[in-house]
Amino acid sequence: MRRLLLVSCSAVGVLALLPASSAVAVELPLRKAGLWEMKVVSTGSPEMTMQQCTDETTDKDMSTAMSPLAKQICSKQDIQKTATGYVTDSVCGVAGITVKSRAEINGDFNSAYTVKSTSQSEGGMAGAPRDNSSTIEAKWVGACKADQKPGDIIMPGGIKMNIKDMEKLKALIPKK
Repeated sequence: MRRLLLVSCSAVGVLALLPASSAVAVELPLRKAGLWEMKVVSTGSPEMTMQQCTDETTDKDMSTAMSPLAKQICSKQDIQKTATGYVTDSVCGVAGITVKSRAEINGDFNSAYTVKSTSQSEGGMAGAPRDNSSTIEAKWVGACKADQKPGDIIMPGGIKMNIKDMEKLKALIPKK
């Protein structure tokens, strides 16, 4: 259960990084429309590769869908432009677990970008702090496949979900 909550918080944080958000002074660029392949390497977890079909509207919609959720569970969300990309700092909490994270984002959002993040979680059943680091290497692979629509995410094992269904997942987050 604890791992599921940590993964959920991390997923919210990473997904919130991808589109531009009107809630922050600095906005991240939108990704090039088409199929993106994202390789995720995270401490203590097997490497995972997923694909996402996106377009400009979907990236903007992700911001709209994720912003209220992030506002609900995050007490801090800060994005700064740097000489080489962007840096984000956030503090989010759900079900008694607080996750502090920092991410460095580099790339052009047209052909490839990299997100290197570190996080520390506290609370939950074990109560001991837990450090985690992850890297997402994303690359544009071309047009979406014929059976894909913008927002589709193909997870390992062929599991397919659409980011537009994320609104339904809000109900799964425990109330404070």
